[in-house]
Amino acid sequence: MRLVRYGGAMSLDGYIAGPNGEYDWIVQDPDMSFATMMAEFDTFLIGRKTWDVMVKARRTRPPKGIEYVVFSKTLKAGDHPQLRIEPDAEQVVQELSQKPGKDIALFGGGELFRTLLKAGLVDRIEVSVVPVLLGGGIQLLPAPANQAKLRLLQQRLYPKTGLVRMEYEILRGS
Repeated sequence: MRLVRYGGAMSLDGYIAGPNGEYDWIVQDPDMSFATMMAEFDTFLIGRKTWDVMVKARRTRPPKGIEYVVFSKTLKAGDHPQLRIEPDAEQVVQELSQKPGKDIALFGGGELFRTLLKAGLVDRIEVSVVPVLLGGGIQLLPAPANQAKLRLLQQRLYPKTGLVRMEYEILRGS
């Protein structure tokens, strides 16, 4: 079975983007291999607000072998032939997780994360904590959200930038 893994960067005070959606505070550590991390996925789940940021940054073409699934009730599939647009995240993620393939990346979108976490459809959280305090912005997990118990799988400190990458398994039924 494929794992659904929520990942990204967050500030020390728990934000995945600044008050205006900015992410210029996210540092890239030279010892972190994004190519290695991305090779573990063949599907990216993207919320509509994250998709809007990707459009502004002109990052709308999925890499070869990757499928983008954007969850939106307002976007029209005919306007975006390079991706799959779906209105119902829970049903689609249940179906995708049962199909053969690589793991599924839940990429950006605190609200989409909250919805899928509540439905029991997220298996792991993999976050890099950036040594910055934003004081406000888009939360990793916006309220209201259910409590989730986690088990640390691994952590790594990147001394050059001060990033700390942590991977947690979401414990079910506890």
